[in-house]
Amino acid sequence: MSINKVSILALTALLSLSACSSNKEWFISHNGNMPSEERIAKLSVGQYKEDVLENLGSPSSVVSLDQNTWIYMSADVEQVAFFKPEEVDRDILIVRFDEQNKVKEISRISDEDGQKVAISEDETPTLGERPGFFKRVFGGVGSYSPFSGSQYNPNR
Repeated sequence: MSINKVSILALTALLSLSACSSNKEWFISHNGNMPSEERIAKLSVGQYKEDVLENLGSPSSVVSLDQNTWIYMSADVEQVAFFKPEEVDRDILIVRFDEQNKVKEISRISDEDGQKVAISEDETPTLGERPGFFKRVFGGVGSYSPFSGSQYNPNR
């Protein structure tokens, strides 16, 4: 290689490395539907659901077993290239309503309040039929259908 090609290669490598930023803000994504602090400050016990909906917007989630619990949440997730994403910040606002659809309780949870939950690899048994010996051995006898995967219709 000539000196000119080596210097161009070195300059290209230097520019490529300098383009890599040490500023991690570029790799953080903001997920969720957390209202602004000004809107949350307007929230008070005794307000109706309609007022909360108008002020804060739709919740991120409504608890399926208790329609009177609304959850607003956001999370900042950092991911660099192909590495596993890592949650760096979390904020959760829980609004509970009473039977008259009025705010009963307001609570705020951040990632410092929670604890990391390890996901279990155990399997949960499901309800259903567990085939016996004869069903497993002879269960498919007589159920052969040569045209099951095709478009063939003998009644045409």
